[in-house]
Amino acid sequence: MNADPAPAADEAPASDQAPAADRLDPADLRDLFLFESLTGDQLAEISRLGRVRHWPPGADVYAEGDPAECFFVLLDGAIALTRRVRGADVEVTRSDQRGAYAGATQAYAGERMEQVYPNTMRALTDVALLALPAPEFAAVIRQWFPMAMHLLDGLFVAMRTTQTVVGERERLVALGSLTAGLTHELNNPAAAAVRATAVLRERLAGMRQKLAMVADGRLDGAQLHRLVELQETAVRRATTAPLRTPLQVTDAEDALADWLDAHGVPDGWELAATLVAGGFDDDALDEVAGAVLASDLTAAVRWLAYTVETELLLGEIDDAVRRISSLVGAAKQYSQLDRAPHQTVDVHELLDATLAMFTGKIPAEVRVVRDYDRTLPAVPAYPAELNQVWTNLIDNALGAMGPAGTLTVRTGTTGDQLSVEITDTGPGIPPEVRPRIFEPFFTTKPIGEGTGLGLDISYRIVVKKHGGDIRVDSAPGATSFRVLLPLTAG
Repeated sequence: MNADPAPAADEAPASDQAPAADRLDPADLRDLFLFESLTGDQLAEISRLGRVRHWPPGADVYAEGDPAECFFVLLDGAIALTRRVRGADVEVTRSDQRGAYAGATQAYAGERMEQVYPNTMRALTDVALLALPAPEFAAVIRQWFPMAMHLLDGLFVAMRTTQTVVGERERLVALGSLTAGLTHELNNPAAAAVRATAVLRERLAGMRQKLAMVADGRLDGAQLHRLVELQETAVRRATTAPLRTPLQVTDAEDALADWLDAHGVPDGWELAATLVAGGFDDDALDEVAGAVLASDLTAAVRWLAYTVETELLLGEIDDAVRRISSLVGAAKQYSQLDRAPHQTVDVHELLDATLAMFTGKIPAEVRVVRDYDRTLPAVPAYPAELNQVWTNLIDNALGAMGPAGTLTVRTGTTGDQLSVEITDTGPGIPPEVRPRIFEPFFTTKPIGEGTGLGLDISYRIVVKKHGGDIRVDSAPGATSFRVLLPLTAG
């Protein structure tokens, strides 16, 4: 239960749990370390503003996220402060020290920052607290300590500016790293396409030459027509050739090489590999031998081998171009280029785009498992910013696992929310670190290495901007970050 704001000096107490709302005598105030250096007039002002309030064991004095209306000073009893960390209450401190304070501790900043309670205060025993209304207390603090206020203002502005700069730097570093991986991935299919094109040009020239040798007048129309039919059959074989094990391929190549040697075709071992890749066998070569004269067999076989290799090279080029197109599409999906900031999106497309951007950074021994619930509906979101969340979580997971492990990306529902869970098989988050992982600038990396975990940014994107939540479960061998997003616009 939340505490009501402290009543003004001429008002009766507002809390049903605190029937007595007494002022604290200035002499008693001076016994509190927080006020021991104040002047008599200042103590009298604090006495006028404050009220003594009482709470029973187990009662909440205030709750995290509620408007920060009072500054509280402990007079008697014991209290605990807790933070809500991804669905679980984590106790950050407890105290029975007279004079300990909490609540609206940043009231002095006024409208420059959101005035909400940063934690929950719970009474562990019967407690008595001095409650000071936040606006009035902030006003007298600014009046009494102008130099301190200037210093605090500078600190506040500097921290906010630093957070902005570091956040931008984190995004740039992440983007640069992903871009380097993307260019590497683009280079591979591009180089393959260039290589295949160069070889294709040579094979086309060779195919024209061999066709001229075969059809130099020694073949009648029927034979030439049959040879062209065999070429079409070779093309179909090349595009539909079955997958074989390495042992099966070796056996097939040996068999074709023996056939070619037996029929006087030179360098049969060289041609056999291409013909096997195109689905040829002894029966197919028998058809070729029956369509031409024995003197033309070598030219005919080489012509068909060029045909097969040409088709295979065209397939390589097609695969390379498709891969390039897929990577460019993933990059556009990731960056949300030329798209509205807020739209209804399929989270699976965002996850796949982010994973595609990470292809160059994922070690060969890391297995990526996509466990998607494809029945999930599209959700309203800011996709470019969600991609940044996926980037931070996946990057941290890869960093935790090192060169080997399993990265699992799972989607589903939790209650009335869409759930995206990213799990790694790393060593887990140490218990002493876990309460701090969502703090700004916090990192477990050595100084000078990396820019942080990016979880503060992720938390603000998911919770503040999308109205969702991030939860974490960690144990050695299984650390999961679960992002919850509303299924409908709030």
